[in-house]
Amino acid sequence: MNSDLLWTLIALQMAMGAFDMLYHHEFTERLAWRPSQHRELQLHAVRNGIYAVLFLTLGWLETKGLWAILVMALLAIEVVITLWDFVEEDVSRRLPPTERVLHTLLAVNYGAILSLVLPVLVEWAREPTGLAVATHGIWTMLATFAGPAVAVFFVRDWYAAKRSLWLEGPPAAPLMQALPSSQTVLVTGATGFIGRRLIEALVASGHRVIAQVRDPNPDTLRMRPLTLVTSLDQIGSDMPINAIVNLAGEPIANGLWTKAKRARILGSRIDTTKAVVDLIARLDVKPKVLVSGSAIGWYGVWGDVALDEASEGHACFSRELCVAWEEAARKAEAYGVRVVRLRIGLVLGTEGGMLTRMLTPFEFGLGGRFGTGKQWMSWIGRDDLVRLIAHAIATPAIDGALNATAPEPVTNAELVATLARALHRPAVMHAPAWLLERLGGDLARELLLGGQKVVPRQALETGFVFETPRLEGLFETILGMRHKIGLLVDQTTTPTAATALSR
Repeated sequence: MNSDLLWTLIALQMAMGAFDMLYHHEFTERLAWRPSQHRELQLHAVRNGIYAVLFLTLGWLETKGLWAILVMALLAIEVVITLWDFVEEDVSRRLPPTERVLHTLLAVNYGAILSLVLPVLVEWAREPTGLAVATHGIWTMLATFAGPAVAVFFVRDWYAAKRSLWLEGPPAAPLMQALPSSQTVLVTGATGFIGRRLIEALVASGHRVIAQVRDPNPDTLRMRPLTLVTSLDQIGSDMPINAIVNLAGEPIANGLWTKAKRARILGSRIDTTKAVVDLIARLDVKPKVLVSGSAIGWYGVWGDVALDEASEGHACFSRELCVAWEEAARKAEAYGVRVVRLRIGLVLGTEGGMLTRMLTPFEFGLGGRFGTGKQWMSWIGRDDLVRLIAHAIATPAIDGALNATAPEPVTNAELVATLARALHRPAVMHAPAWLLERLGGDLARELLLGGQKVVPRQALETGFVFETPRLEGLFETILGMRHKIGLLVDQTTTPTAATALSR
């Protein structure tokens, strides 16, 4: 056997596997916090456990007799789990192209490893059962590092699979209680973090939904009945539409704000909003209301001043963007349509948004505040935002700007501390302001280091009641802690005791 070739292939498998776990599973797909990936997480955990054993065994030992047969069994089980994982991934989510390519390379490389190691194991299996220490220089050092590292992800993925059972959110239909029955609602930005939950709630509560999407067959929209269009031109002028919710736009926090990126961010919002207004213009019967997305960036960067819908703004790119976006939406007023300009704060949930980027480092004890941590972060839970959209549609008194933020904004330091407590982790890996500014430029200065203390005056004055007005309560809900406690109570107490505990 060519030992150097084998270990080169094993090292390549380690590198590709690490990239797959960190970039795809953690950074882009964030599988550990997606309830739908319970089975996939279980498979990943078992496979990581097998890899941990194999790396340490091949790095330090020669296995003879029954031990060699055991190693061959582990190699065979890994193949079965990988094939099972391929099927599970195709059923439960759409893999990005880079992940599909990487999985192919991992499978080919694993086949090459098997072709080299199996003949040796078969030969060793014929010898008397025993273990002998056999090191391989730098390769043994690599295996010694990789084994425990993969074992960490074995433990984490196994726990995450169990936790996914607690992460199932509440039913979607009650989020639309404020909305009159039998509404037809057009939603742009339907596959986004907010749009998906909004459509789920509308469909679950029996409303007719028209969703504008880029892909006519998006995996993210599996609910039925649902009408999908890729262009608003596909909607006939005789289509009765009661309300339009305009959420489409290029993600603002993905990538540096280069000149080209700023143009795409602005253009995507203005072009879609213009298309919405053009649709309204040609509809025979106009919708009663347009709820058009905006952001609290409209106010610019402030200090400790409490800002409501009557407050002014400070000049910056975020304000320039939101002003242009809102002005484009206000043109629908010329057709007698009530326009609600929804100034959305930091939307918190485990399936998208800023929080999902924080969960992995915090879970591994690598979280911390941004800069001084004194900047305000005006937040809202995703389900409260969906309920507020329904409230805006159903409440004629709401016209113009509407702050979509919880009534108790927090500083960045408070948010970090609350998240750390919810996850039972330290939060001492603070990111200095100079480093964030060097890496992120204006994006970091406005979104991470700047802030606004925004209050939802109009929502409260029109009778809207927040389900999660405080950050602690939101984290208990979306991070599964309440469901975990409920499951433990169900398993360890009688119904009478459980009732008493719930009080």
